[in-house]
Amino acid sequence: MSLVRRAEPEDAAEVLRLRQVMIDSVHGTDASTDWHAESLPTLRAKLADPDGDFAAYVVDHPERPGALAALVAGTIDYRIGRAGHPRGAVGYVFSVATDPDARRRGYARACMETLLEWFRERGVGRVQLTTSTEGAPLYTSLGFRPKPDPLLELWL
Repeated sequence: MSLVRRAEPEDAAEVLRLRQVMIDSVHGTDASTDWHAESLPTLRAKLADPDGDFAAYVVDHPERPGALAALVAGTIDYRIGRAGHPRGAVGYVFSVATDPDARRRGYARACMETLLEWFRERGVGRVQLTTSTEGAPLYTSLGFRPKPDPLLELWL
């Protein structure tokens, strides 16, 4: 039996807590949690929609009932198809986080493998993510490769 399960609306606060663990690990990011209250209703709605374009997979914390040990979240985006990728479904992985006291137990890998299967079942042809130096070995072991294209971003 797998330790990994799909996150449910009742997990939303813990999902946000683990997302904050990830955010806090990135140097120079805003450690504020004021946004959690505003984010919670949308996250609960996304977690309640099993047929939507968003999924989060979690592992329950083995020593702390009601807490999560690990989280992986992803979404599917549509891009107009092209040669070699005619359906245009692109997966994006984000918020990969493991509680500091539950690391090195394979939880993030198990969650990633489950999310990748979810992408496959939905016809996703490409999966993208950004990584920290610490996370890169996990992703390369799963087959992810660096992409030479620079990413540009505009905040509206």
